[in-house]
Amino acid sequence: MEKLKIQGIPVAIYGEPSEKVWIYVHGKQSAKEAAGRFAQTACGRGCQVLSADLPEHGERSGGPVPLDPWHAVPELREISAWASRRWERKALRCTSLGAWLSLLAFGDGSGFDKALFVSPVLDMELLILDMMQWANVSEELLQEAGKIPTDFGETLSWEYLEYARTHKVTDWETPTSILYAGGDTLIRRESVEYFARCFGADLTVMEEGEHWFHTPEQVAFLRRWEEANA
Repeated sequence: MEKLKIQGIPVAIYGEPSEKVWIYVHGKQSAKEAAGRFAQTACGRGCQVLSADLPEHGERSGGPVPLDPWHAVPELREISAWASRRWERKALRCTSLGAWLSLLAFGDGSGFDKALFVSPVLDMELLILDMMQWANVSEELLQEAGKIPTDFGETLSWEYLEYARTHKVTDWETPTSILYAGGDTLIRRESVEYFARCFGADLTVMEEGEHWFHTPEQVAFLRRWEEANA
């Protein structure tokens, strides 16, 4: 594994030199090193894996840049452009929030051969509205307050909600496979099924899975899915 920085962003590159790279975009409460397990599969097939720390994560924890789409999306585009200068072919592997940020960043296709999404956030507006309901927060209250912390660790933001509403995913050209967990309590199943229908994505559901694939059985299922689709 090689570590370096792209425009000040810490990144890790796994694998021997190759003409193809997977750009790995992690989710919340994770870091670039989360790509290590996926790299075992991808690098075993002659590819490399490039993973970066999103704002407020990994080596950037406590840093000045917040994790929001208006900061993260331009960073992802910069990383992808850098990768295009180094590798001939690119693919995309995303988890949870990383999928939504990638949809915003790469909706024009950006030259990716394929994309793999695990427990993806695909409709951020719907997710925020669900979290507002869980916290018993109305739109009027959130607009007035601007930001409201919740008991489940998320801070609701009116600015974030407005951004999600004005940046809906309407274009996605990259051939995509999705792994969703039947026991996911964060992402609505219908939102994943709707995305799959709209953009022709292949959808696999592990009914016994959870949003975070972490048990031995879930990790084994995830690995088999990656091996079949990478």
